[in-house]
Amino acid sequence: MAMTAGDVSDTPMTNVTAADDVQQQQQLKKGIEEFYDESSEMWENIWGEHMHHGFYDTNAVVELSDHRAAQIRMIEQALLFASVPDDPVKKPKSIVDVGCGIGGSSRYLAKKYGAECNGITLSPVQAERAQALAAAQGLADKVSFQVADALDQPFPDGKFDLVWSMESGEHMPDKLKFVRELARVAAPGATIIIVTWCHRDLSPAEKSLRPEEQKILNKICSRFYLPAWCSTADYVKLLESLSLQDIKAADWSSNVAPFWPAVIKTALSWKGITSLLRSGWKSIRGALVMPLMIEGFKKDIIKFSIITCKKPE
Repeated sequence: MAMTAGDVSDTPMTNVTAADDVQQQQQLKKGIEEFYDESSEMWENIWGEHMHHGFYDTNAVVELSDHRAAQIRMIEQALLFASVPDDPVKKPKSIVDVGCGIGGSSRYLAKKYGAECNGITLSPVQAERAQALAAAQGLADKVSFQVADALDQPFPDGKFDLVWSMESGEHMPDKLKFVRELARVAAPGATIIIVTWCHRDLSPAEKSLRPEEQKILNKICSRFYLPAWCSTADYVKLLESLSLQDIKAADWSSNVAPFWPAVIKTALSWKGITSLLRSGWKSIRGALVMPLMIEGFKKDIIKFSIITCKKPE
């Protein structure tokens, strides 16, 4: 990739549809890979194996010690919202973790359900670390990880009872292709869970976000290697276009409100600063826009959304 972190402008990658945009998509993929290759060890050292938001009671006083428990609560709340069964007959037996990070969700779900879980990520560093943690936790026979593109998954049609995407959808440059792949690898009757960052839903009179709102998102995109954002309503329409069933969505923004302030607080600790400096320039640039995530949530530009559905039997 010719582009480096310092070459990225404050303009997001656009949705990739035409053949002449293939290079742009490859640049985005390479940027995501390098960002997580560089930053994952730092994140694990400070926050542990779950590379996603926590789920908190609204208006609760949160201690730093609560955050890892809140990350587990996020997984459980997502399963509850999607009505994933846990009885021995109907519980999922095969799971795909799309954008698996270092495999925290994969291992948790494998242990919870006794299921086989396949995780995919663009980052070779993440895949290797995820596999090592699985072996250390005695899950090498249940969980496997590989480098693969979520938009072109290396799995046959209808393989998985549960299709899980925890905070990976925001990196996808083609949202229709993304949800189509999730549906393709889902078995008949399978549950699909997407937890992701979205922008606010537009009103019927609006064609786009306001310029000042888009400016905030553009800066976040350039540092976190994100393409153009979409709304929760956009995801629902995409799932409807694929004739998926039992589509549900919710805004969990208030439930994740304590997360980014806590990330900033830990980043400013001695351990956080030294870890950040060791990680490299991409991680540092990402850290510098974390206050914009808080601003985006406070101004209701950014929404933390869950969207779930089932594949027809």
